Amino acid sequence: MGHGLILSIDCGTQSIRALLFDDKGNLIAKEKREFEPYYSNYPGWAEQNTKVYWESCCDVCQKVKQKNPDEWDRIMGVTVTTQRDTCVVVDRDGNPLRPAIIWLDQRMAACSEPLPVLNNIAFSAVGMQRTVNMTRKKSKANWIRENEPDIWNKTYKFLLLSGFFTMKLTGKFIDSAASQIGHIPFDHKNRNWPKSKKDYRWSVFGIEKDKLPDLVEPGVTIAYITEEASNLTGIKQGLPLIASGSDKGCETLGVGCVDRHTASLSFGTTATIQVASDFYFEPIRFMPSYIAALPGFYNPEIEIFRGYWMISWFKQEFAVREMIEAERTGVSPEELLNARLKEIPPGSQGLILTPYWGPGLKMPEAKGSIIGFGDVHTRAHIYRAIIEGINYALLEGMEDIEKRSGNKIKVKKLMASGGGSQSDTICQITSDMFNLPVYKGQTHETSGLGAAINGFIGMGVYKTYKEAADNMVHYSKKFTPNKECVGVYKHLYSRVYKKVYPKLKCLYKEIQCVTNYPEL
Repeated sequence: MGHGLILSIDCGTQSIRALLFDDKGNLIAKEKREFEPYYSNYPGWAEQNTKVYWESCCDVCQKVKQKNPDEWDRIMGVTVTTQRDTCVVVDRDGNPLRPAIIWLDQRMAACSEPLPVLNNIAFSAVGMQRTVNMTRKKSKANWIRENEPDIWNKTYKFLLLSGFFTMKLTGKFIDSAASQIGHIPFDHKNRNWPKSKKDYRWSVFGIEKDKLPDLVEPGVTIAYITEEASNLTGIKQGLPLIASGSDKGCETLGVGCVDRHTASLSFGTTATIQVASDFYFEPIRFMPSYIAALPGFYNPEIEIFRGYWMISWFKQEFAVREMIEAERTGVSPEELLNARLKEIPPGSQGLILTPYWGPGLKMPEAKGSIIGFGDVHTRAHIYRAIIEGINYALLEGMEDIEKRSGNKIKVKKLMASGGGSQSDTICQITSDMFNLPVYKGQTHETSGLGAAINGFIGMGVYKTYKEAADNMVHYSKKFTPNKECVGVYKHLYSRVYKKVYPKLKCLYKEIQCVTNYPEL
């Protein structure tokens, strides 16, 4: 029978999954429950009732137990990974005081009170005043303080979603350092909350230290499942809850990125490229490397905020025909669209897309664009241009990461995960564009697998993360570059794509000044 099993609870934006993994990385059992990603009482708001998360968690755990009683009895540890930057405020008894504010929320705090003078001078000197102001306004703690002062006064702990699950399962206000990704005063380099009371992060994010949870490193036992949690979830009382990391961090571990030469491409709602670095550096100036689910490591990341959300956007706005056909045949619209990718040559016959449908801190005025239209272009060209545009941005991100690392990071192979990776055609396009081999994991549940690796480390089954990854991470396919396609993409990337944003930047700023969108 080998060793016991690890139960990974993986809570994303639109669903939660209970996953049982063995020590060879095999997915033994799975239950999934979908829910609406958020509700919005006002334009730009994105909130979720915390009962949706917790009751869904209890439901999927109970279903795994009912359908797999023998395997359920073999669980020796539990671990949790969740979506990032989703906050929950609770009272002393752990009762949520308001709905969770999720990462898609766009509300802004007024932040009318100025930051300390010395901080303002320092930010202005390095050209970061605007970025800091935007970051400060995006802090949900600042918004609650300004708009719901009674709730803030009652707040005992400000938790990310991972910390909320820990509290519900163990009764403890403790979380993994590798899950602290959001608008919070976290010191990524030193892997903890800032020690100095004068640290600028306290005033920027507006959260008192005593309102934050204690932190532990991934792979460490946080606490143990309580009787109450056991009754609701079916998880045996007293089992250890082992710290893992955020969904993206666990995904990077779950595809086998444990050294400087591999990169994780996540083709999800937010598309990202991450590497595992054993030293700290900023992938973008003044933007941190996140704590990896791999102890002692960091995950420098470049993010395309709207990423593969753009596929949903395209499907809704332009793919009615495929959606009708999908309903008739029982095949997903994405499969029908992906089949059409092969009809279009590399480079989409000159159609180039910059995927800034959601601007980031690096380029706050940026907007999306599509250039190069001609009479040959169809909806299928636009669809392929979206895939290629996301990849161009991720390729640029990889180059930035390598350069910012002082070329200590040199990516030699790519590990693909997320919804887009399920398409072999997209994986092949990616290999051609990066001119690197692309590996697709054996399981699509890479976040859960990465969390399970932490679980087996915590239970002492494996001594090192490399040993665990070698035993638990397996690949179903490898894609190698097509030389003819590589040349086309190389020239379009260097001679066209990389010049689009610099040439349009001044126009983006004019659009922003005229429309005040995004809000200045």
